[in-house]
Amino acid sequence: VQLQASGGGLVQVGGSLRLSCAASGRTFSIYNMGWFHQAPGKEREFVARITRYGRSTYYADSVKGRFTISRDNAKNTVYLQMNSLKPEDTAVYYCAADSGSSRIEDPEQYDYWGQGTQVTVSS
Repeated sequence: VQLQASGGGLVQVGGSLRLSCAASGRTFSIYNMGWFHQAPGKEREFVARITRYGRSTYYADSVKGRFTISRDNAKNTVYLQMNSLKPEDTAVYYCAADSGSSRIEDPEQYDYWGQGTQVTVSS
């Protein structure tokens, strides 16, 4: 499956952005989908995950209550709504697809990755 992330940009503290990740290729609904971010000089970190049909979602503690992951299988797209953005949210955000793993926060368990979209939060 090929993934294309979009929607990043420059936003002020407290602002909002919605990231999108469009999938093509194999049937989108067979994959759990995740979002990760990577700041300069840091490792790639788990942000959020949604199961195949959207029944379950998981979030990093740092984004709980501020970010919402969702998906539209008819449009082969997963979203990340980011509200109340903070400077520490600044990073490149990646979407990823996983065919089935219990280690949901481990990027090594994801099979496919998008190219990343830059999010910059200015104070």
